[in-house]
Amino acid sequence: MNKEKLYGKTLNELIAVSRRLGLPGFAARQIADWLYKKEISAIGEMTNLPKKTREIMAAEYEFGLTAPENAAVSVDGTKKYLYKVLNNKYIETAYIPEDDRATICVSSQSGCKMGCVFCMTGKQGFQGNLSSNEILNQFRSLPEFRKLTNMVYMGMGEPLDNLTEVMKSLEILTSEWGYGWSPTRITVSTVGLVSSIKDFLERSRCHLAVSLHSPFDDERQNLMPVQRTNTVNEVLNIIRNFDFNSQRRVSFEYILFEGMNDTPRHVKELARILNGIKCRINIIRFHEIPGSEFKSPGADETIRFKEALNAKGILTTVRSSRGVDIQAACGLLSTINQNKPAS
Repeated sequence: MNKEKLYGKTLNELIAVSRRLGLPGFAARQIADWLYKKEISAIGEMTNLPKKTREIMAAEYEFGLTAPENAAVSVDGTKKYLYKVLNNKYIETAYIPEDDRATICVSSQSGCKMGCVFCMTGKQGFQGNLSSNEILNQFRSLPEFRKLTNMVYMGMGEPLDNLTEVMKSLEILTSEWGYGWSPTRITVSTVGLVSSIKDFLERSRCHLAVSLHSPFDDERQNLMPVQRTNTVNEVLNIIRNFDFNSQRRVSFEYILFEGMNDTPRHVKELARILNGIKCRINIIRFHEIPGSEFKSPGADETIRFKEALNAKGILTTVRSSRGVDIQAACGLLSTINQNKPAS
């Protein structure tokens, strides 16, 4: 019988654990301190708890950290780790060092329901939501854990389709009893789930990144089926009506496809629909996946598109392509691993 994992529980959940085990009220904060502030990996190491208490706790719970199963290392320093979750499925976690930053890109689901046609994760189909434990395990069990400065929820899955567990993980990351990270170090990406965006904005102070990829409804719907039920206009209305503080950032992710969404017509429409929203656009070079008809435009065309948006008053950057030699496209490495024949 699998034991319940302590790591990944919020303070309120730890209070419930303490009560269940008959521990004093202050024990929950002691446990949280061991879980999130001290680098231990076993319940027996919680030395300010009585030995009998640790024995009772260990009989019913496990600490809950799991090391990555495999790693691929790029010539540019990017690393992609594979973690086993759910029923022997795999998720990917990327470590991206750059100058004075070290970013971790975590997954929130195994597979994905959204079906974006350019995404390898979507081609896997949906296999399950990750628990707060499985989300944060990617962070804590990363070999480069101590070097991390930033975190993005931009790996496998749609974070706002797993809102409960994602919010629990954010609470642990940013609370004073948890890791105590500033919310400005964390960005959560979404395809634009209208039912969850407002909830996320109200309950968190982390940055928001919206996958846009085209300003035109028909084009976006062809790329992202979610557009049929969660339109860009609805998402933009929520953002326009939300009171953002000066430190919180809204960005729009824009994968550039050659001859499809990289024309002056797209620049003009982007400027129109984003008018009045303080934001930035992050242009992403498309990493080709097997069977895809899409191509990435050349470097010169990408820069021209960026400069045209900047000329319209929209702060626009081009995200550096990283890890191209290690199956950089999200979901590709895990798909390859899951499709290996059993030994």
